[in-house]
Amino acid sequence: MSSLQLKEGMNMIESSESGNIIEVKNLKMYFQIAKSLFSSDTLTLRAVDDISFSIKKGATLGLVGESGCGKTTAARCILRLYESTDGQIIFEGRDITKLKGRKLRQLRKDMQIIFQDPYSSLDPRMSVGDIIGEPLVVHGVANATERSEIVFNLLKTVGLAPDHFYRFPHEFSGGQRQRIGVARALALNPRFIVADEPVSALDVSIQAQILNLLQDLQKEFNLTYLVVAHDLGVVRHLTQEVAVMYVGKIVEKAPTEELFHSPSHPYTEALISAVPSLNLKRKMNRLVLRGDVPSPVFPPPGCRFSTRCMYAKAICSQKEPPLEEIAPDHFVACHFPLEETAYKF
Repeated sequence: MSSLQLKEGMNMIESSESGNIIEVKNLKMYFQIAKSLFSSDTLTLRAVDDISFSIKKGATLGLVGESGCGKTTAARCILRLYESTDGQIIFEGRDITKLKGRKLRQLRKDMQIIFQDPYSSLDPRMSVGDIIGEPLVVHGVANATERSEIVFNLLKTVGLAPDHFYRFPHEFSGGQRQRIGVARALALNPRFIVADEPVSALDVSIQAQILNLLQDLQKEFNLTYLVVAHDLGVVRHLTQEVAVMYVGKIVEKAPTEELFHSPSHPYTEALISAVPSLNLKRKMNRLVLRGDVPSPVFPPPGCRFSTRCMYAKAICSQKEPPLEEIAPDHFVACHFPLEETAYKF
């Protein structure tokens, strides 16, 4: 037995024992960008910089943070839409980091994505039936008659009418288009789905319907979700665990309710303080972070949040804090984790 086969065997044993469907270990995704328009020199953009987390089968993890923090890039690496720079991605006990060709194509059936924008993610020239059935055609699943039957069943599953099969995307509202996107993601009967900002482009009145649909589908098909979002209300509604990202790093990871009631990282506290509230006192005391988000090309030394943190001390700009467990399943990367906070959600 080769060392690679032995390693894969050990990964499968560990994953089986832990109940994890996804394990991300020390994932890095660096991009080389031009130093200037007329220069051949390049700079390194650290979009995802050494993050680790796992998701249990049938559970939902939320990946949150400001725009540009690396959360969508991390999700696309897990789906193998990007070739990661370093690290391991383990799916159902199997290392999929370097899969290529036929093996990678087979993996696509088990891992799907629901895109953020239901307006641009659907081909306007294709009928709804063709859009939902396209994954079945690409992977050679079933004949034409069977595919049509599968698509009709999927339309019913996501709350659309049979006659929608023959219509085109421009004839639907945003919420209906997102239901079409959800049906397409379900077509190959996947076990893991990335929901990338699944309701951010929708009216508030429609958002709850889509969130409830995702929860119902998870129960019906035993799905595992990775939800990428900046809306903490959405994350709290859908997830059992949350990882908070800042400039390519995970700064806090905890069970959802614990994170919202007892945030331990100053950045998490600031995010929670920004959530709209009917509490007038809380509105007046909202935490406003100083300065701008650092560039992932030139991240600050030490803790990446130190340049904006109101609690920062000298060590914060000198030494990077490791992600350490401060309570059961509650991890934080901070030299001085918060013990008390006035901001809860």
